Amino acid sequence: MTSAIENERQILNDKAASLHLPKNFILGAATAAYQIEGAPTAGGKSESIWDRFCRKPGVIIDKSSGDVACDHYHRWPEDIALMRQLKLDAYRFSLAWTRIQPNGSGPASAEGIAFYDRLIDGLLDAGITPFVTLYHWDLPQALQDRGGWYNRETAQRLADYADIATRAFGDRVKNWATLNEPWTFCWSGHATGEDAPGLRDGARGGVTASHHALLGHGKAVPAIRAEVPDASVGIVFDLNVVEPATRNPEDIQAARHFELAQNRFYLDAVFKGRYPEELLTLCRDQLPEIRDSDLATISAPVDYLGVNIYRRSVMQAGTELPPLNFTRVNPPGDYTAVGYEIYPPCLHDILMYVHRDYAPKAIHISESGMATRPEVPEADGLIHDRQRAAYRRGLLRATAVATIMLAIVSGLAVYAFQSRQQAVLQQQLAELAPI
Repeated sequence: MTSAIENERQILNDKAASLHLPKNFILGAATAAYQIEGAPTAGGKSESIWDRFCRKPGVIIDKSSGDVACDHYHRWPEDIALMRQLKLDAYRFSLAWTRIQPNGSGPASAEGIAFYDRLIDGLLDAGITPFVTLYHWDLPQALQDRGGWYNRETAQRLADYADIATRAFGDRVKNWATLNEPWTFCWSGHATGEDAPGLRDGARGGVTASHHALLGHGKAVPAIRAEVPDASVGIVFDLNVVEPATRNPEDIQAARHFELAQNRFYLDAVFKGRYPEELLTLCRDQLPEIRDSDLATISAPVDYLGVNIYRRSVMQAGTELPPLNFTRVNPPGDYTAVGYEIYPPCLHDILMYVHRDYAPKAIHISESGMATRPEVPEADGLIHDRQRAAYRRGLLRATAVATIMLAIVSGLAVYAFQSRQQAVLQQQLAELAPI
């Protein structure tokens, strides 16, 4: 039996099929320093937690690392040429903290600053707008040795680093993000150990690292504005559309717990100046020190929310990360090479969710996509990448549906609508929002 939400979504998909991207649509690409730069010691760059993590036996399946990666540090002119060939309007990239401030504190590296000067100038010369992320998971190992994100002082270190970066690049870079995906680097890095620094401290590790990372964000925002008064400042969250596997109360509760930890812990803190009381109660024995002024710092006004969206999460009751006690279910369908469900409507659904419950000034669709296994050329010698092309078409349709209902100013897209249209579709918006 087809549900009401599925019927409504089909109607909206039909409407969106005839839509075209607006002329002011901004198309960009995104990377992270450790993923592409290589050159781990060039110019005095120091060790990051990912450098250390990748050397641990058994943590990387193919024993690879970011030591060379795409060799972007040496090949950035070629990479910009490729961006021009793709006709990109914008490029989102992160600065390597260890390249700019090798010890995580103290003076900046002139060679590290010079590298990003060349990159930024090259982008601007090519007509490509730089969007800079301060922190994309590569904490200096020197700070990790002093407790990393378990140490409240690391929040101030992030603010100091933000000051250095904006002093150096703020005359040319006007679009800044403080953190990329704190859920992942805090929980996967400190609760389950799948990512750097590889700690397995359960919910206590996840919430402790998260609080200090968000505190760092709150301290970094005014530091950026002090140096770049005309900056657009935001934060990037990896959000999930969350659904229970069944209507059993236990599964609904598990989905709720996951949503509180993955989405609302971060969104409520930044946009409402509080943590979800339900989660605080649930994790009362796992919490770090939260001072009276912390949430006021964390909720410093931002200009946009960056949304990274790759999938939905279907959850049922389980034993993962007590007291959250959930486990992921994989519904029938197609999956990426890393086991993510291919579900393009998640982009539409998460935009509705964010707009309904938080109404940020702007939303940047900062990441989306899918991983495929190495492709094999077809008879014509070309790799046609049909699966990814179909996925992208689905994402664009989902985005077009969202434009019918709300105005989204995106790092990848700018949409507008008439106020009359908004009024007509408010009820649809409520029906389509996830739990």
